[in-house]
Amino acid sequence: MAKTSRLRPDEIEDMFHRFHAASPEPKGELHWINDFTLLVAVVLSAQATDESVNKATKALFAIADTPEKMAALGEDTVQDHIRTIGLFRGKAKNVIALSRQLIEKHGGKIPDDREALEALPGVGRKTANVVLNIAFGHPTIAVDTHLFRVGNRTGLAPGKTPLAVELQLLRKVPKAYGRHAHHWLILHGRYVCKARKPECWRCPISDICRFRPKTPAPT
Repeated sequence: MAKTSRLRPDEIEDMFHRFHAASPEPKGELHWINDFTLLVAVVLSAQATDESVNKATKALFAIADTPEKMAALGEDTVQDHIRTIGLFRGKAKNVIALSRQLIEKHGGKIPDDREALEALPGVGRKTANVVLNIAFGHPTIAVDTHLFRVGNRTGLAPGKTPLAVELQLLRKVPKAYGRHAHHWLILHGRYVCKARKPECWRCPISDICRFRPKTPAPT
């Protein structure tokens, strides 16, 4: 199979200009109240849909929107609230543990620091990137399955691993679009550049994208 050719810098600039024109302030689909609930929601979203997490956290965040309140609930109560989410036992354990660590090491605040975030239970590079981007405005990019697909399929940032795609994107995305690139690409992959059949006929970057053959409009 032939390798996907890479987009030129001018094409990348045009791509993000179009994304910005269509949605100047893109938002993620997880529901959260503050930085702490954002962190918890992202931890819970691993191997789960945003929709399922939102349903589970509505009642949970209503009674526990700080590390202190969450730690006071205890693991069993958190489990009861998130039972409909995959891997809920391990996630409940991590939520309680990270809440306690935030209290003990960070005064109950979410650290604006990758190393400190990744030291929290259940928090990996992708989760840290999401929190740094949304809570603190850093131009980080969290590569999930959607973004990995878009990076490779379009020729924007071909790579064999999520980290390889992420590092390419950090180099290639124009600085003016760095803060929102994460959401534009994920939402594009989720709703337009779908895994099985990309909807090329309604794609705003179809003429730039290297994917061939283009999927025709349904008849």
